[in-house]
Amino acid sequence: MNIIIVGAGEVGTHLATMLAKEYHDVVVIDPDAEMLSQLSAATDVVTFQGSATSISVLKDANIKKADLFIAVAHSEETNIVSATLAKRLGAKKVIARIDKNEYLQPNNKEIFLNLGIDSLIYPERLAAREVVTLLGQTSSTEFVDFSGGKLSLIVFKLEEDSPVIDYTLLQATKNLNNLDYRAVAISREGETIIPRGSDQFKYNDLVYVIANQNGIKDMMEHSGKKNIDVNNLMILGGSRIAIHIANELEKSMNVKLIEVDKEKSQKLAGQFKNALVINGDGRNTDLLMEEGLQYMDAFVAVTGNSETNILSCIVAKRMGVKKTIAEIENINYIRLAESIGVDTVINKKLITASRIFRYTMSTDVSAIKCLTGSDAEVLEFIVKPGSPITKGRLKDISFPKDAIIGGVVRGDTAFIAKGDSEIKPYDRVVVFALPSAINKIGKFFN
Repeated sequence: MNIIIVGAGEVGTHLATMLAKEYHDVVVIDPDAEMLSQLSAATDVVTFQGSATSISVLKDANIKKADLFIAVAHSEETNIVSATLAKRLGAKKVIARIDKNEYLQPNNKEIFLNLGIDSLIYPERLAAREVVTLLGQTSSTEFVDFSGGKLSLIVFKLEEDSPVIDYTLLQATKNLNNLDYRAVAISREGETIIPRGSDQFKYNDLVYVIANQNGIKDMMEHSGKKNIDVNNLMILGGSRIAIHIANELEKSMNVKLIEVDKEKSQKLAGQFKNALVINGDGRNTDLLMEEGLQYMDAFVAVTGNSETNILSCIVAKRMGVKKTIAEIENINYIRLAESIGVDTVINKKLITASRIFRYTMSTDVSAIKCLTGSDAEVLEFIVKPGSPITKGRLKDISFPKDAIIGGVVRGDTAFIAKGDSEIKPYDRVVVFALPSAINKIGKFFN
């Protein structure tokens, strides 16, 4: 696939690197020569220095042959204008990153469709939604619904008192019949493995589980996990992510938001009906204690500084807060943060990549999730009639060893896949795949 990316910032660089690894032909446009030089030195992409709002630059980048045009520059105006031009100049599908929530309102989205923009991406809103979901599922470090919630991916860390520590997969499920959940992967010391029957669960493992609605409760019981009710929430930072979270949750829980900038604090105070805005430095532990950190059920750090977010979450954890969530934009910090006690990490680049990546798949993928604690991906396929996946039992069709089918939705029924399961046309199938499997699994669903 020929893909043009506008913007060599964090999101654009991450997308370019990921898509180049999938053997797509990737071109990146940005006015900053130094950023392009760093990108081309690290990744097999073609770069063009210049403004993506220039018709001549777009033509030089061979826009008429672009299968996908992704505008993720820092400037919203650049993204909208370049995406509009790209469509007019022949790009098949165009996506633009935006910074205004009003653009996503149903009446306004039609305006952008008329301009030729196929999809709008608002990373901060996507990140906020992920935080809200996680606050409703506090036992997990990641939680993703598929097929309207009929199947879910739950990720949780094994603590010292977990009843499955040192058990093999077979031992952990020995006395359980008709399981409504399945462990599809284990992340351990930076390595992700797809477990077989003899693989053991270890302390500090991140375990990835696919479950239907009945299985979520059972899975939590057998793994020793419990959800907590979040009634008191403290948010550090007055970012766009923080604003979306507070707007979403201020009616259902007590929300305190701490922002260091006085003028911004005053402005934010007028935006909320119930949330309380405090002007102060969240790095000041005494301030956090004065504002009742020790009485909070959850603490969310979404300042623009990853180090501040990590350290404040560690302080919150030591003060007894049961659930901590940190926004971390430096991917190299993610495993460090998880290893020193931060419950959950969110990353805008990965969230945005998940939303965009499915446009690059040749098969009919209805959802995809790039995981935070692993380099693996979870995909939801819609099975086409006559595709290889329908030609026999799962254990007989030579499905790649570096991928695993977790669950199947058929009509209104969701079930966990086993070796004897057979897939039928129009089923929705949730697959956990390591990077080495992505190019191999698509052919099974075509």
